[in-house]
Amino acid sequence: MKSAGVSIIRGAFGAVAIALALGMASPAAAQDRYAAIVMDARTNEVLLEDQADEARFPASLTKMMTLYMLFEAIERGDVSMNTRLTASRNAARQPPSRLGLACTRRNGCDSLTVEQAINALVVQSANDVATLVAERLGGTEARFAANMTARARELGMTETRFANASGLPDARHRTTARDMAVLAQALWRDFPEYYEVFQRQNFSWRGRLVRGHNRLLGTVDGVDGIKTGYTRASGFNLATMAERSGRRVIVVVLGGETAAARDAQVAYLVEGAYEEFARREDPNAAQLASMPARRLDMQIAPGTVTTTSSALARPLPPSSPYETYQGMVIETLSPSRLSAEPLGQGDETDQSTEEVE
Repeated sequence: MKSAGVSIIRGAFGAVAIALALGMASPAAAQDRYAAIVMDARTNEVLLEDQADEARFPASLTKMMTLYMLFEAIERGDVSMNTRLTASRNAARQPPSRLGLACTRRNGCDSLTVEQAINALVVQSANDVATLVAERLGGTEARFAANMTARARELGMTETRFANASGLPDARHRTTARDMAVLAQALWRDFPEYYEVFQRQNFSWRGRLVRGHNRLLGTVDGVDGIKTGYTRASGFNLATMAERSGRRVIVVVLGGETAAARDAQVAYLVEGAYEEFARREDPNAAQLASMPARRLDMQIAPGTVTTTSSALARPLPPSSPYETYQGMVIETLSPSRLSAEPLGQGDETDQSTEEVE
């Protein structure tokens, strides 16, 4: 596997450079689409960045911005949680993942409340609902996408452009891991009363239970959101936040090879961030070790990576993302960059036709 250097600077007792293997890529290069960032949500300290400013496709992470715009519309009073939104034929034609909104000559087009739309966007990542919301708030989806991009720039997402409200494939789409971290932070910071929706793992729609794609919820300690995404062009994306002992961490991984491998990579980076915080409080609290000089979101054959300390191995629940690297010593992360000022204001299978989250 081709590697490029990414420095993680160790603090306190000297600096040691270690490398994570990664590819240099444009958004269209499907085999080289990985990027990642780990950030302290409260201080903006970047603990790790790995191609964090390289252009990538956002896929359904786009819906985080759609939700931001919808939350703002609620706060302005333009809509309420009980406002009914009626689908258009264009919205009903959107490809999966979708809620299943339909238009018929006899019954007209389906409708749902804003609250139901939020659940559908968060849990099912419904593309038909994203288009419905865009058309209601922007008149047309194209106009709404332009408004999304303008608002994103105001939030500090300088390298992001949205072409639609869903994240469905479009060559004009672009973002970076850093911009997605800024957006995740903005949702948590600006809408604390709505952020809890990202913890939902299912919701009911017309008598059926709709299940979400974020498998880290309830599996990795402290994880409480936020959004998955996938297209063939983007690979498997995930923006995650976790809170432990007053420390809130944002982890964004773009371009995972599979959903399971992406989840393992994110879990690995979450755990590594908290190992670093523990080391800062007590240098003896965590044993330091070098990360393997390759990406961890690739599927690792059992037994190919071993720990230098069996004491750190611990029983894990079935299907835990940590099974990929059980028994490994998690590399502690030190600051690669400090921000003096605050930042500005799913995947059911790997064989989906296109957008599955």
